[in-house]
Amino acid sequence: MKRLNVDDLFAGKSSRYALVIGVAKRARQITKDFEDQETVTDEKPVLLAIEEIKDHKINILQPESDYE
Repeated sequence: MKRLNVDDLFAGKSSRYALVIGVAKRARQITKDFEDQETVTDEKPVLLAIEEIKDHKINILQPESDYE
């Protein structure tokens, strides 16, 4: 896996918190899928989640702020 420019992930996102939470939630889903399918892999779920976000395979929805 090549190094990822973090700024590329933040492009179009107003909240770094939303990105971190989105990656964590997707990584947990990937882990559960691996367990359900009894799949053994060397790939890290967090890295897979980051790749999916980077490749726009999944989108992170950000709540609208009431403070603006």
